Amino acid sequence: MDKQLIRNAYKVYWLENGKAPVSVYALCKIVEVSETDFYEQYSSLEAVEKDIWLAIFQQTLDQLHADEIYQQYNAQEKLLAFYFLWVQKLKEDRSYLLLQRKHFRLPDFYRNKLETFRQAFNEYVSNLVKEGYISSEIKERKYISDQYVHGFWLQALFVLKYWLDDTSPQFEMTDAAIEKAVNLSFQLIKSNTLDSLLDFGKFIFTRK
Repeated sequence: MDKQLIRNAYKVYWLENGKAPVSVYALCKIVEVSETDFYEQYSSLEAVEKDIWLAIFQQTLDQLHADEIYQQYNAQEKLLAFYFLWVQKLKEDRSYLLLQRKHFRLPDFYRNKLETFRQAFNEYVSNLVKEGYISSEIKERKYISDQYVHGFWLQALFVLKYWLDDTSPQFEMTDAAIEKAVNLSFQLIKSNTLDSLLDFGKFIFTRK
């Protein structure tokens, strides 16, 4: 057995019952495997939930890395390509993901269910930021640069929430939102716009 089998069974249970399995035993009974087999792959049902999000991210990244055209993109184009493909991957499990959001308050949902995905995403974006420094797409700023990754994570959450709420045909509004969000973020961290805002903030602070 592999992790994919467990993840699929977990999602099917949610879709058919509208809730999580009450125990590892209940899930194993459906998959027809022993609890010992389950624990060789996952430590808990919560770990399965987290891995579902991580698997979607990893599948997206694997497909991108296998694309020769993607390798030629600059940092901004790579992030755009990631979001567009990520949303396509999310569509495959939209019903499950909507059920997840319905049963958990958003702050807790984002903080707990997405933790392993967040760590992997931050690593991916950190590498994009480094590429941006080299290509001069992103300006390195003292004390501020370390926060870029956190800003991009908030952007990813925005994209996720927007897509979950989107009812437009083929989720075309999500595509538009992605493009505008990424373009704005790169304009801020590349141009003098952010520097001007920081200088203005310092001016106001020192005047008080």
